[in-house]
Amino acid sequence: MGLTTAENVVEKGGSAVIIGRPGRRLDDAVASLSRSGSAWPIAADLTNWEQVVEARKQLTQNHSDATLLVNAAGFVLPKPFLDHEVADYDAYHDLNRATFFLTQTVVRGMVATGQGGAIVNIGAMWAHQAIAATPSSAFSMAKAGLHALTHNLAMELAGENIRVNAVAPAITRTHHFDKVFAPDQLDAALEGLSGLHPLGRIGTSQDLASAITFLLSTESSWTTGAILNVDGGVMAGRN
Repeated sequence: MGLTTAENVVEKGGSAVIIGRPGRRLDDAVASLSRSGSAWPIAADLTNWEQVVEARKQLTQNHSDATLLVNAAGFVLPKPFLDHEVADYDAYHDLNRATFFLTQTVVRGMVATGQGGAIVNIGAMWAHQAIAATPSSAFSMAKAGLHALTHNLAMELAGENIRVNAVAPAITRTHHFDKVFAPDQLDAALEGLSGLHPLGRIGTSQDLASAITFLLSTESSWTTGAILNVDGGVMAGRN
């Protein structure tokens, strides 16, 4: 979702800074974006606090003029509540801590330049309701926190002309599900979950990126504090 949004922004004349785990996926993403515009990598595992600190330094030193921010880092590994270990819980909430303080770093730059800006957080349908087929208590708790952060920052930063919104997707085809299902079962498993959605299919990264790009743009200049359900109709009801 984050990469597709970055592609949309760069295609419209913007530039992008991508924060991700060091490795080929990050390098390939930046190389692809650079064919259309300007893009820079910051290599960091956001569950490692020392690497988050270094990423904050790089943002401050090299990218303090940023006016758009998408908090897209995330993962989901459905697991029953009674099977959760401390490490499972910490992985989700370490990521929320990174999101909180990376956002703080970018907002400091927005305030210092006086240009204002727009922030979009990627929350989740699971922050609104639980699905028996995908037990996700720790994930849901973390995403509910991200929704709450969205509301709080929308209030606090409105006076600085910084808008803060979120999208809440349901089941969306991303690489995260590569860790949930075996490769030979992935397509069938996701197809089996399509029926949860009134529109009859799971989401795509472009479905989410289109909504995120809108919330980043001046076309949504009177929208802040919104949690936009981009979920195939799941929150309206299920078949």
